[in-house]
Amino acid sequence: MHPFSKWAAMEDREQLEILTVTTAVGSRPDAEKLARAVIDARLAACVQLDAGLVSIYRWQGQVCEETEIRLTLKTIPEAEPALRTFLGAQHPYDVPQYTCWRAIASPDYAHWVRGEVVMPAGA
Repeated sequence: MHPFSKWAAMEDREQLEILTVTTAVGSRPDAEKLARAVIDARLAACVQLDAGLVSIYRWQGQVCEETEIRLTLKTIPEAEPALRTFLGAQHPYDVPQYTCWRAIASPDYAHWVRGEVVMPAGA
C-alpha cells in the first residue's frame, strides 16, 4: 500500500487543506516583528523565516538588488482574506509580495494548523 493512500481515501479532503503564504521583508528584526504579530493575531499556526535571499527587481524605473528574509506562513484557506488585510496593514513595504497556494497536509499537521488559527470575529 502506498504510504499516502490512507490520506487520499479520507472523505473530507477540505479538512486536509492548508494555505501557504509567502512574503518578504528587508531585515531580520522586521521579519521577526511581522511573524510574531501574525502568530499573536492567530492568523497563522507557523511562520518560517528564510534568511540570505537576494532579490533583484525593478522599482520605480531602477534595477535594485536587496537582501531579504522570506516569511512562509501556514494557515487555513478560510483565514486568507483576514491574513491578506492584516499583512497589508502591518507590512513595512509599500507593495509587499503576497503569494499563496493551497496544499494537502498530513491529517495530524492539518489538524494542528486548524487548531492554532482562530478566525477573527465577523470573518
